[in-house]
Amino acid sequence: MPPSRWTFTSESVSEGHPDKLSDAISDAVLDACLERDPNARVACETLCSTNILVLAGEIGLAAGVEAPDYEAIARETAVRIGYDAADKGLDGRSCEVQIRLDTQSADIARGVDTGGAGDQGLMFGYACRETEQLMPLPIDLSHALVRRQAEVRRAGTIPHLRPDAKSQVAVTYEDGRPLHVENVVLSTQHGPEWSGEAQAELRQLVRTEIIQPVLNQYGVWRDEIECHINPTGQFELGG
Repeated sequence: MPPSRWTFTSESVSEGHPDKLSDAISDAVLDACLERDPNARVACETLCSTNILVLAGEIGLAAGVEAPDYEAIARETAVRIGYDAADKGLDGRSCEVQIRLDTQSADIARGVDTGGAGDQGLMFGYACRETEQLMPLPIDLSHALVRRQAEVRRAGTIPHLRPDAKSQVAVTYEDGRPLHVENVVLSTQHGPEWSGEAQAELRQLVRTEIIQPVLNQYGVWRDEIECHINPTGQFELGG
């Protein structure tokens, strides 16, 4: 039986907390971009430290749309929140502001343009006994796949791979237990050597050198598993 008395503690931070300040600046950048282009792609991260603000990430605006003044947005947001003097650790009017915002990779955009599934998701997690790591099987397999991608990239097992990669694993459950792996998605950045007609060979190598060994290690490989490898095609420019 659960105890009759128990304690539940929650935490909140003010708008001037570094995390909240960073979020507020990134949100303000997003708002400004959407005002100019309702279909803007905005992935803006903000870092704040003593008298410095750094904005980094990727932003895609429609052709002909002028980008907002990101530096002015960062400064105005900091001052509005109350950081207006150096003795507070940050003065939005005079602090250093670094803008490291690039345009979104066309190779990535192709996967989330019209007809794509987008590039956002809901995250959740829990502990269970499905794997030795006490993680649900789908996420544990996904982690293992990107670790394997890094291993074969560093070892040169598949030459000309680049660091960016993403995996996704779908597992069918029955009565609350994993039944079998339904499909696997693995996208890996690569050099120009694998573009064009060479994509077919790359997909085969990824299947035999990354996906199959990992799933065999877990004892869940089946020839019937549907593998989607670099499903949007060329992936030279990462995120």
